[in-house]
Amino acid sequence: MYDKSMDLRAKVYQMFILSPSSTELLGGGNLEQALQNGLGGVIYFTKNIISKAQTYKLSMKIKDAALISPFISIDQEGGRVERTENIFNGKRFLSARLQAEKGLEFVHCQSKEIAELLLELGCNMNFAPVLDVDTNPANPIIAERSYSADPDKVIEYAICAMKVYMANNIIPVGKHFPGHGDVNADSHLTLPVLELSRKEVEAVHIRPFYNAIQNGLPAVMVAHLYCPCFDKKKVPASLSQNVLSYLRKEIGFKGVIVSDDMQMGALDGVEPLDAIISGINAGVNLFLYRDCSNNTIDIIEAIVSKARRENLLEQKIEESFVLIQKLKEKFRLI
Repeated sequence: MYDKSMDLRAKVYQMFILSPSSTELLGGGNLEQALQNGLGGVIYFTKNIISKAQTYKLSMKIKDAALISPFISIDQEGGRVERTENIFNGKRFLSARLQAEKGLEFVHCQSKEIAELLLELGCNMNFAPVLDVDTNPANPIIAERSYSADPDKVIEYAICAMKVYMANNIIPVGKHFPGHGDVNADSHLTLPVLELSRKEVEAVHIRPFYNAIQNGLPAVMVAHLYCPCFDKKKVPASLSQNVLSYLRKEIGFKGVIVSDDMQMGALDGVEPLDAIISGINAGVNLFLYRDCSNNTIDIIEAIVSKARRENLLEQKIEESFVLIQKLKEKFRLI
C-alpha cells in the first residue's frame, strides 16, 4: 500500500489507464515504464486477447511490472462490445437488449459467466453495465447496448448485473453519464448533443445512474457529449465542471469518475493536454487511453511537470489519488 507521501509522478500516473500494444507486452517499452512509474491500470481490447492462458499470463506480467497493483480493465458488455471474440471464434455473449428480453434470471446468469471469465483472464474491472436509456431510434452507438427504452427496466437489469460483478470481485463501471441514449451521433466520430431539458434528462437518463449509485455503484464513466441543459458553452460532459459537480453534489456520488476514451473523435477540437487539465479541474479521476504511445506518455509527463508548479492542480491530483486507492482497497487490489 502506498501512502500520501508517495511521489507526485506516481500519483499522476495512477490517474491513467492505457492499453498494451501487443498480446505479450513486456520486453521493455512505454507500458512497462509507465507501470513502473505508477500507472493506474490497463485496458484490453480484442487485439490483446488470443486465449485465456495468454491473457492471464499477460495480466500477471502487468501486475509484476506495476509499482502499484493496477486496474486490469475491459469493455465486456456482450453483443457488439465484446473483447473475447478470439477465445471463442466469434461472439459468445448476448447484448444487453437481448439479455433483457430473456429476463432477469438470464441477466444474472450471463453477468456471472462474464465475471468468471474476466477472473480467468486476470481482469478486475469491467466497463459495464450500460446505464443508458435507449430513447432515440436513430442513435447509432447505443441501441441494443442498452437494456431498454424504459428507465425502470434499465435500472432493474443494470443493478442486477452490477451486483453480480461486485459479488465476484469485478469492479463495475456504469456508463455513460449523464446518458448517451437520446443522441443521434457517435461520440467516437464527433461530439453528440443531448437536446433535452434538465427535467427530461433527470427523469429518464440520469435515473438509472442515481439508482445504481444508491445501490453501491463504485465507479461511473462520463460521456463525451454536450448537454446544453448543463452548459451554455459547448463543452463535453467529460470536461464539464457543471456536469461532474452535479454528479457529486446533487446525486451524492463518492466513487471514482472515469473518462470515456480520450482519443475519441468527440474531443478532436480540444488540444489533448488541455483536455486532461480541464478534465482534472472538472473532477475526472481516471483517464482512459486506447494506446501507450509516446504522445500519450508525453501528456502524462506534462501533467506531472505542470502539477509541480501549480498547487491547485496538485491538490486535485491528490484527491483523485485518494479515491483511486480507496477503490483498489475496497476490491482488495492493494
